[in-house]
Amino acid sequence: MLSHIPFPILPPAPSWFPGHMNKFARMLPALLTRTDVVLELRDSRLPLTSINGDLEGALEKWRLDRGRIPMAHRRFLSPHQTSSPSSPGSAGPTACEHVVVFNKRDLVPEWGLEPFRQAMASKFPEQQFFFASWHRPRDIKALNELLVSIAKQHPNSPELNVLVVGMPNVGKSTLLNALRNIGIRGPTPKALRTSPEPGHTRALSTRLKLSTEPLVYAYDSPGVMLPFLGRGDRGAERGIKLALIAGIKEGLYDVESLAAYLLYRLNILNPISPVYLQLLPPSTPPTADVHIFLELLAERLCMIKRGGERDYRRAAAWFVKWWRDQGGLASASTLPITSSDSTLPIRQGWGFDFEWAVDYPQENNAGVVRQKMEECIERYLSGRIEDEQDGGVVSVTQVKKMARDEKKEKWAARSRAKAKVGGPGRKIK
Repeated sequence: MLSHIPFPILPPAPSWFPGHMNKFARMLPALLTRTDVVLELRDSRLPLTSINGDLEGALEKWRLDRGRIPMAHRRFLSPHQTSSPSSPGSAGPTACEHVVVFNKRDLVPEWGLEPFRQAMASKFPEQQFFFASWHRPRDIKALNELLVSIAKQHPNSPELNVLVVGMPNVGKSTLLNALRNIGIRGPTPKALRTSPEPGHTRALSTRLKLSTEPLVYAYDSPGVMLPFLGRGDRGAERGIKLALIAGIKEGLYDVESLAAYLLYRLNILNPISPVYLQLLPPSTPPTADVHIFLELLAERLCMIKRGGERDYRRAAAWFVKWWRDQGGLASASTLPITSSDSTLPIRQGWGFDFEWAVDYPQENNAGVVRQKMEECIERYLSGRIEDEQDGGVVSVTQVKKMARDEKKEKWAARSRAKAKVGGPGRKIK
């Protein structure tokens, strides 16, 4: 058993924000004016890291404008978005629902789902939370029924328009294909192309019909990454988490760095018997040293270079791929640690965003888990505030670009003012 698990050294977070993401981010406020329900997809393994603060700010402004969020509950609004609601009386017949769907629920331990839902509901009472896995038809059917029930609550509206948003590679297109298949009777062809690579969807889709009675339509949208993942350890960890779930373009990270962080997280999830032990020779003890682990793994897989040297890079790539394909399901079967498992102070994890010390002799029951998760959420929210105060949400490159844009706008305003004074009909002597 590992009683001490050192945090790995991580590379700085890269920046990956293609033009199509920036274009959709600019379009979003206008799209929300004709949207009734926003389905925001997040990855269950990264339920906090896969929150896009920029998207959340636009969604809170949307609900605020429709009178659905008290100003005291706002969390993600930037200063220019904190104006008073433009239509405070619009909360009546118009639907305005923000449903957060945690996809891939089968990749996190079942014992944490309900404590996590309760913890999120206590911190974000204005949002609805839904867990799903597209391999489970009953999850898709339940989500379809939720959308239909929202539409039926507004019988005077001719149709319900749903906008699906989220970070790259969280499963938005797959979700819509599954909902369409459930909601429309008869054979329905696959309407949207899907890909395991992030950034496949680059433009807003055409309207897809999800239900006929009542009428429910949906739009797919491009996955939008944060323009800047942050500075220091917090930004570095945020970036490598997203890279592990293939949410960032492949090649921006060295695969051995991904393997080092993955080893750390699997040790946190189960410090007594981490799931990667099934890949190593029998009776091998857990290890927190990525070099020792990769050497053992390369030897077990016969990944040897000329001269007998172990191929660490190939072993690291195989380890990450194994976790994405099989290891995630295996790690989801982890049981919560109880006081009977050990008398040493250790840490417990759930997904890759939640980590806490296991207190003894108190049992790690659902109430304790919820309390620990609420503390993790509070730390996440506090970290966001610190990032904003320290300028950690904007990169140096973006600061320079904003300064250039501001200078250009001043010159343009000055030119417009001169043209206005001169006027097209004024005679110049």
